[in-house]
Amino acid sequence: MFGRVRAWSRRHEKLGGALRVAPLAALCAILAVPFMTNIPPGGGQYLGLAGYVGLSAMLLAPLLWRDRPLAAFSVIALVCFGQWLAGEHLLPANFAVLVALWAVAYQCSFRWALAACLVAELGIFMALVNWDMPTFGMFFSGSIFVVTVWLAGLYANTRRRYLEGLEERAERAERERDQQARMAAAAERARIARELHDVIAHNVSVMVVQADGAGYALDSDPEAARQAVRNISKTGRAALAEMRRLVGVLRENELGDTDYTPQPGLGQLEELVRGSAVPARLRVAGAPGDLPEGQQLAIYRIVQEALTNALKHGGPGVQAVVEIEYGGPELVVRVTDDGRGAAAPSSSDGHGLIGMRERVGMYGGAVWAGPRQGGGFEVLARLPMVKAA
Repeated sequence: MFGRVRAWSRRHEKLGGALRVAPLAALCAILAVPFMTNIPPGGGQYLGLAGYVGLSAMLLAPLLWRDRPLAAFSVIALVCFGQWLAGEHLLPANFAVLVALWAVAYQCSFRWALAACLVAELGIFMALVNWDMPTFGMFFSGSIFVVTVWLAGLYANTRRRYLEGLEERAERAERERDQQARMAAAAERARIARELHDVIAHNVSVMVVQADGAGYALDSDPEAARQAVRNISKTGRAALAEMRRLVGVLRENELGDTDYTPQPGLGQLEELVRGSAVPARLRVAGAPGDLPEGQQLAIYRIVQEALTNALKHGGPGVQAVVEIEYGGPELVVRVTDDGRGAAAPSSSDGHGLIGMRERVGMYGGAVWAGPRQGGGFEVLARLPMVKAA
């Protein structure tokens, strides 16, 4: 319950400060009429209703500075000192000193809390000087009251620091658990990657040896060549099964997906452009040659991401053009649209452009994305022409 109250007070600091002053202000308002008709013992000047209200407001207003307890206590102490110099009698609003003392003990260091307590004790002594018949018992009773308020503030301060320490330790433990979980997941992925490398390297080596043997025995011993081909097929199937198993573990860990559908390439580009939600045209210049499957997949994903961006940011009626140029030492992928993507707010945490750069960077290429002159948006990627092994 107290935790919910503290959380509410943190969210509504100004309202919380007003509620803290409200009870004392209500007490001052209730005692205003009888206080002004009957001057309390100790004498003093008759303030009048306006003076009573003004001095009470000066004593209560600093309590609203919830985040500056030292400043609030200092201002209230100075007002009380001026009140004493003027020979004015004590008011109900002078209890603001105790409220400010508690706030200093609760929020500040022990050094400042002790200093505030000594100032409050001095204030009691100075107030009794103007009293008609001051006694030590009166000073002792007032001191006990001040020290009780001060000790309550110190206790609340200690408890607050203890609870904040518990919260901080809990947050740190949670961060450490998350970090350990990420490290464990990364270590597991690295282990699976090493295992996958070992499996593929071993089986491919066996297949290469079997293929070389089949080539040598093809004319002299056809049966041995056929057996070598059967071994190659068996080894390849075993390698594929092991690779699917390991990749399946990665996908289950990261995506919850175990789909083994072949990855798309250049042959599926026309279908991608034709089936896109954005009306688009495909222009191809030159012949792709024998590109590796990984590079074909990179081109496919670049076009797919660019069309997705055009759909998100292009606005209604946007159209796109996909151009792929093969020729020379590099191939160029350009996706342009005529939408309002240039006016869309840029986002530094988007993953589309980052993914493009990673894919293109694998092959030593570069990618650029930004608004075009005259309107619209453009994605331009350049990749070196790499022949499949």
